[in-house]
Amino acid sequence: MGIGKIEIILLIVLVIILLFVGAKKLPELARGVGQSAKELKKGFSEGLPEDEDKTAKKSSATKKK
Repeated sequence: MGIGKIEIILLIVLVIILLFVGAKKLPELARGVGQSAKELKKGFSEGLPEDEDKTAKKSSATKKK
C-alpha cells in the first residue's frame, strides 16, 4: 500500500498553501479556519427549531457519558 493519488494531491495543495501563506502565518490561518467552523456549527444549531434543538442537545449529552 503506497501513497495514492488523493494523498499526493493533498500534499501538493498543502505545499502550495505553505508557499503562498508562509510558515509564520500558517498557525494563524488554521486558527481562523477553526473559528469559522465553530461559528458555522453554532449557526446551524441556532437555526434548528426548538424540538430538534432539544433532541440534539439530549443526544449530545448521552454521547458525552
